[in-house]
Amino acid sequence: MLFGTLDTKDREYTFVRDLVVRLGLDVVLVDTGVLGASALAADVTAADVAEAAGTSLETLRARRDRGHALATMAAGTKAVAEDLYTHGRLSAVLALGGSGGSSVAAAVMQSLPVGLPKLLVSTMAAGDVSAYVGTSDVTLMYSVVDVAGVNSISRQVLANAAAAIAGMATAYDARRAAGPVPQDKPLVAATMFGVTTPAVDTARRRLEELGYEVLVFHATGSGGRTMEALVAEGHIAGVLDLTTTEIADEVVGGVLSAGPDRLTAAAVAGVPQVVSLGALDMVNFGPRSTVPQRFEDRTLLVHNDAVTLMRTSAAEAAEIGGVLGEKLAASTGPATLFVPRGGISAVDAPDRPFWDPTADAGCADAVLEAVADSAVEVVDTHWHVNDAAFATAAADHLHQLILRTRHGS
Repeated sequence: MLFGTLDTKDREYTFVRDLVVRLGLDVVLVDTGVLGASALAADVTAADVAEAAGTSLETLRARRDRGHALATMAAGTKAVAEDLYTHGRLSAVLALGGSGGSSVAAAVMQSLPVGLPKLLVSTMAAGDVSAYVGTSDVTLMYSVVDVAGVNSISRQVLANAAAAIAGMATAYDARRAAGPVPQDKPLVAATMFGVTTPAVDTARRRLEELGYEVLVFHATGSGGRTMEALVAEGHIAGVLDLTTTEIADEVVGGVLSAGPDRLTAAAVAGVPQVVSLGALDMVNFGPRSTVPQRFEDRTLLVHNDAVTLMRTSAAEAAEIGGVLGEKLAASTGPATLFVPRGGISAVDAPDRPFWDPTADAGCADAVLEAVADSAVEVVDTHWHVNDAAFATAAADHLHQLILRTRHGS
């Protein structure tokens, strides 16, 4: 499916459609434009899209509200795409756009299943793209120049996009023809950061020995949001949330927050979870020059050219612990807190730059206070978070929680 505002970009869409057809694929062309008529005939017209959204093109034009029109056309295009998918006629989606067109395209792509190829050629792809990707597998290609005509630069970019979507669609069709991959192992979601990798790798191996498939999510904000979405959708049998660092960014103001809903999906759904304090000793910023002035006197660690870590203070650690504890205490299902008193990240250990037992203790104590009157079980250990014994114990405990849930005990 190739979709976009044909009333303003008919030349660009003609160019891309013809390339994809020459590569041997059928194209369903969908017009999401509201402004006027297009010289390019669409398979699904703008009027059809508006009708699929429960309104008419004339009504949208009369209202003269661009934001409302974009949202409405996104809803109509979602309905069109979902109908094509349901009837087995959708192998990939491709769109081109500036900010408005990209917002419509992203909303449509995010509504489609993971695994279905989604490619967006956008003027917005070189900046913060979190709003366009969301928690889906949207592929972004920077247009380099505006999507305004076919010139010596855009011709190359659009040709690459056509070739990419054709290749992805062909591969997707081959996978679909081969049939679904057998899925007989329950899924466990785990959270990991570079500084908790030893723990999660050990736990993952143990859970695989116990018969699970483990999905590891990088705790960079988008990773946490994606995990929460999959848990809420009912795909996950248990959560090994050893790395809750995104909560530190949410509380203190770092750049890798997963938002206020982090650590809520399993609690609401009653999914068994083992939660720890991994990497709560740090807040994340971009390059060293981007650290806010108010934090200049803090302990900072340049992780790489793009990431600077800031050690959480004792007061911040206590606040973070309180927030984590409140979320955990709201669990409707089995939940266990694993406390590693020996350190909570690879850089939080004796002779390491973020070693601060007072701050760590304040964080742990705040969590314990928050869950004290709840049903949350507590395993308080002397181990470091990356100790193999800690990780193995956490994995084994989650296994027991899952078994107890299955058996209704």
